[in-house]
Amino acid sequence: MTTDDPILRRAVDADALDAADVWLRSFRAALPTVRRPRTDQEVRDYFREVVVPKRETWVAVAERAVVGVMVLDEALLSQLYLEPRWRGRGIGDRLVALAKERRPDGLELWTFQVNGPAQRFYQRHGFTEAERTDGTGNEEREPDVRYVWRPAA
Repeated sequence: MTTDDPILRRAVDADALDAADVWLRSFRAALPTVRRPRTDQEVRDYFREVVVPKRETWVAVAERAVVGVMVLDEALLSQLYLEPRWRGRGIGDRLVALAKERRPDGLELWTFQVNGPAQRFYQRHGFTEAERTDGTGNEEREPDVRYVWRPAA
């Protein structure tokens, strides 16, 4: 690890706004065609009131700023978002490795069908497709796909 490598650590209350803003910028960059049912402020409130205090939330910090966020909710990898300019630097790989370490019995996650790069990323990390839906079960009403990872026997 070099001095400019992000540090992964548990999020604290003071990280909530920065983590939400990473989520917002990443969502806009990666999913421009997906309708967001929540305003920016509602997303920030959710991170402040629910995500950081009530979920196992991790942040990647570099240059004194949050550049990535990962949220585990039981066996669900419910969020993994990176600051767009920090993509492709191995942070997502490190966060997935951390998720597997924290949930050694297995993980599952959902991603949108339009997000081909995310699907390829998770497949590279050993996740396999378990189901596809028409999106009626998510707030965005966007077709999605569920992936699962189970440790090797």
